[in-house]
Amino acid sequence: MLTSSSASPLRVLVAPDSFKGSLTADAAAAHIAAGVTAALGSAAEIRLLPVADGGEGTLDVLASATTARVVEVPTTDALGRPRLGRIAVMPSGRAIIEAAEANGLPHVADQPLRAVEADSAGVGALVRAALDAGADELLVTVGGSATTDGGVGLLRALGARFVDAQGREIASGGGALATLDAVDFSALDRRALAARWRIACDVTNPLVGDDGAAAVFGPQKGANADDIAALDAGLDRLATVVQARTGVDMRTVAGGGAAGGIPALLHAVMSAQLEPGIDLVADAIGLEEAIRASDVVITGEGALDAQSLRGKAPGAIAAIARAAGIPVVVIAGRVALSADELRSAGIAAAVPIADGAAELRELEARAGALVEAAAHRVASLIDLGVTVGRRSLSSAEPVSSADPASAGPTTAGTIKGEGS
Repeated sequence: MLTSSSASPLRVLVAPDSFKGSLTADAAAAHIAAGVTAALGSAAEIRLLPVADGGEGTLDVLASATTARVVEVPTTDALGRPRLGRIAVMPSGRAIIEAAEANGLPHVADQPLRAVEADSAGVGALVRAALDAGADELLVTVGGSATTDGGVGLLRALGARFVDAQGREIASGGGALATLDAVDFSALDRRALAARWRIACDVTNPLVGDDGAAAVFGPQKGANADDIAALDAGLDRLATVVQARTGVDMRTVAGGGAAGGIPALLHAVMSAQLEPGIDLVADAIGLEEAIRASDVVITGEGALDAQSLRGKAPGAIAAIARAAGIPVVVIAGRVALSADELRSAGIAAAVPIADGAAELRELEARAGALVEAAAHRVASLIDLGVTVGRRSLSSAEPVSSADPASAGPTTAGTIKGEGS
């Protein structure tokens, strides 16, 4: 039996992100741990350390690692319907605001997606609640949004005006940005202007263009080709108008395209500092130290693809682990990286959870059991010393199921991918 030494159990760090629309990071960690325990028993010493990278679940991960108090506040979803959202407030005056608590995709999943009309005003309501609670530092996590309005709804909820050539307020949603003629920030909440803003991003995409907010993330928000073109043009128009007022070009902000452009507007108007969400979380939860104290790391997320290597949890974990000589295995709803890409990222193996041909909804409903079964397979290979373990995998060929020939007839049935 493979262990870290002849006298001690194998130290397994279980550090997954959420499986979007299916499992929270906490739930994913519990299922992975159950699978590993079933396979290895007392031969494994398991530490659970759920992670987040600025997307959904970041508030819970950060709150659990700090003295933050989580409170419910009234807000609205991306379609303007009332709902209760949560913020976390710390004695130090910092507030954690997860934008997806208001404008997240899951909250509008009961309706046909309306990417052109979706609005971020509810995020502004969360910010206002944080300011009312006395916060003077606002840490906003922005992944998982249903909106592409450039953050206009957010700032409008804080007092800004966005008007057309006749001086009338433009309609809600990114589709109305084409009619924007001028902005008026004179009535913005003074507390918001005085606060320190930090934006936790999980992507590096710019505001507009082929890699921009509309082109890359619009489809998962319900945008068709015409919608994408209209939204991209609207965001470009917003950037032009805001630059005339602030002197800051939103189009040049790395990560400005996250959450439909919210970071770009907050950077231009509030001097918000954009930071990789995974870096903020890693520092708060002691991720690097936990990795270095392990023999193997098992992480996971809904979709392991190129975006995973650009500011998301698995890529960041792999980078830390590679520097420490610790092998990393990723369990994912979908694996879309080749063996070469996995090797370059420092990922030892990637294991999809699907166990046969299935529809997306069926896989979502069974996500917990499927993740647990995948973890059992991984741990069984650890036990054999074939695929994972410091002794064998530090120089082994990465394993990927991105090739349909290896994945079987499951490549069409996946857990939801990640996005912003």
